[in-house]
Amino acid sequence: GKTTTAINLGAALAAEGRKVLLVDLDPQGNASTGLGVDADSREFTTYDLLLDDASLSDVIRATEFDNLMIAPSTTDLSSADIELVSNEKRSFLLHDALRQVAIDSYGFDYILIDCPPSLNLLTVNAMVAAHSVLVPLQSEFFALEGLSQLMISIREVRQTANPDLRIEGIVLTMYDKRNNLSQQVEADAREYLGELVFKVVIPRNVRVSEAPSYALPVLEYDPKSKGSEAYRALARELLAAA
Repeated sequence: GKTTTAINLGAALAAEGRKVLLVDLDPQGNASTGLGVDADSREFTTYDLLLDDASLSDVIRATEFDNLMIAPSTTDLSSADIELVSNEKRSFLLHDALRQVAIDSYGFDYILIDCPPSLNLLTVNAMVAAHSVLVPLQSEFFALEGLSQLMISIREVRQTANPDLRIEGIVLTMYDKRNNLSQQVEADAREYLGELVFKVVIPRNVRVSEAPSYALPVLEYDPKSKGSEAYRALARELLAAA
């Protein structure tokens, strides 16, 4: 789903020579772990960035992969909603953090933000900070219902805090072309959402599922797998549209 796409799209963009920062805003920290940053080694995290005014240069760290850096997460983020409730700028903390002067020195071409699975204050921070939203849509029965809730949230953020927020695109994931349900979800998505849906679909692929347990993007774990090919194709489609 979303974390798998954040890791592998980030790695694919980096492999295309773009400088990429992945900001892990999910308290579970799976994007951080999946890029080889284990929980014990995270001295500064996105929690410090949002709640303790840590500088970007303290939080951002290199990964083992060229052109790909990460701002790791921590389970402490799970209390952020409660801790931020009295902060008047609570929706703009990530927006302001990512616009520190220090960020220019890194020369990032892309900043990808991996959000929590629920639509909470961390997700709102991501949408206020972002230029666009890329939506991984699992090819399953209730996928389009969840999408409509996200669209409502995007509209609210546009009306209140970030009028320029756009939908970068919707990418179908865990797609099984032998499965009627996958085909139906794709047909419905393309009918209702048209050009918003990326041409590339991400197949259900064992190598994609295995890669995180080795703390590797699938592009490193098995470069020739169907999953690797799909994420490279998605990166190229994204770059072509830019």
